[in-house]
Amino acid sequence: MAIVHRLLRSTAAAFFSPAAAAARGGLSALAAERTLERNVQWVFLGCPGVGKGTYASRLSQLVGVPHIATGDLVREELASSGPLSQQLAEIVNQGKLVSDEIIIDLLSKRLERGETKGESGFILDGFPRTVGQAEILDSVTEIDLVVNLKLREDVLLEKCLGRRTCSQCGGNFNIASINVEEVNGKPRMYMPPLLPPANCMSKLITRADDTEEVVKKRLHIYNEMSRPVEEFYRKRGKLLEFDLPGGIPESWPKLLQALNIEDHDDKQCAVA
Repeated sequence: MAIVHRLLRSTAAAFFSPAAAAARGGLSALAAERTLERNVQWVFLGCPGVGKGTYASRLSQLVGVPHIATGDLVREELASSGPLSQQLAEIVNQGKLVSDEIIIDLLSKRLERGETKGESGFILDGFPRTVGQAEILDSVTEIDLVVNLKLREDVLLEKCLGRRTCSQCGGNFNIASINVEEVNGKPRMYMPPLLPPANCMSKLITRADDTEEVVKKRLHIYNEMSRPVEEFYRKRGKLLEFDLPGGIPESWPKLLQALNIEDHDDKQCAVA
């Protein structure tokens, strides 16, 4: 873990320099010295709103590794009123992708904090989002598995527009009740709302970037810039495609089955 965050920090500068290619070669050599005995290192891919955070968070509890969502790191920085706050606000509110340099810096700092707490392994959510980021990650550590969550785009739009956060407890909910018919070979999709408890209902707020215009723009950007990341991992034999069949009750057990994970009543797990 220590090697990962140190190399990410150095790469944040080196990747954009004229010596970038040479730097990446050096990183690969150093990465070969990493400890082989470690917890799982997984990546979750998927369009904005597909549910990466929900499923990655649940899995992190089962396999005993931290769930690290770069979207959360960006929102934390936005709320901190730090030096990057205003710059990030402009990028996020326009539905644009945050630059590789900023994301790598935020991620490396998060890994540093985790190391001090004895964390090992991770499930990354929202990184990498470009082939450039994937190449950096590939040069510093070995990713075991990349789970690509897929959902039809009309459902994704409804999900994003239904997202809400409790301003008091920070819990994430969704008020959208999705029930779309089969269209052009796409199966019928039903997803009940994920409603908050009564004490949170009056405190729900909508993310500033969850407007129809911004969501559609984010989906378009994802298709153009992030889909190549899928191919990057597909060629390496690490990509698991998973079409979400519905809401959490229907999708969760099928995802566990695809991952060969057993969710026991005592919350322990076994990875086959």
